[in-house]
Amino acid sequence: MTIRHKVLIVDDEPHIRRLIQAALVRADYATVEAENAREAMDRLQSERPEIVLLDLGLPDRDGLELVPLIKRDGDTTLIVVSARDATDEKVAALDLGADDYLTKPFDTDELLARVRVALRNRMTRGGGVPAVTVGDLSINLLDRKVMKAGREVHLTPKEYAVLAQLAKYPGRVITHAQIMVNVWPRDAERHVEYLRVLVRTLRQKLETDPQRPQVISNDVGIGYRLRIPDDDAA
Repeated sequence: MTIRHKVLIVDDEPHIRRLIQAALVRADYATVEAENAREAMDRLQSERPEIVLLDLGLPDRDGLELVPLIKRDGDTTLIVVSARDATDEKVAALDLGADDYLTKPFDTDELLARVRVALRNRMTRGGGVPAVTVGDLSINLLDRKVMKAGREVHLTPKEYAVLAQLAKYPGRVITHAQIMVNVWPRDAERHVEYLRVLVRTLRQKLETDPQRPQVISNDVGIGYRLRIPDDDAA
């Protein structure tokens, strides 16, 4: 018997819910819907979805207020799907705990790719995937070993810390602030320019062509993500 993953769609626009629901059903997901914040929190408790697709422009409450509430309850994965495309809105949602952010209008194939990535990340958090592979690059999170084309890549402790942070959530954007708080624990050391320099040196060691990165991608003004095959499908 095939297990159907359950997705909660939270959006006050019926045609958007129908569009997303149709795409998910075709991909064999089970769906639940909510048109406002109150219904969303009720469905979250009663249906226990694995993934929530959340619009921020809800009629009874700002969706950003729901992000920490949804993430507080269990290990539900949260993908924001919103027309708000300002960088500060995206950073705010991600820093509050959202796992990903997709801007409207969107392509349903990209939405499904983000959902697949989210489900894979759930398995990684559960200890099911101790290593991540991107092309000829392998990152073993248990042994703290990085291999490229069969040869070990020697990284500094901070370089590895950044790469490991991305590898724990492959395909998901990690904000500058989220990375820096782990790599530079003292506030005085947290400067985004340090992070940019460190990522450049990482790319020199990991990328076949550092000018056209295929391993670490940059979400301008937001953060970085470790690319995986579904990124190209998105």
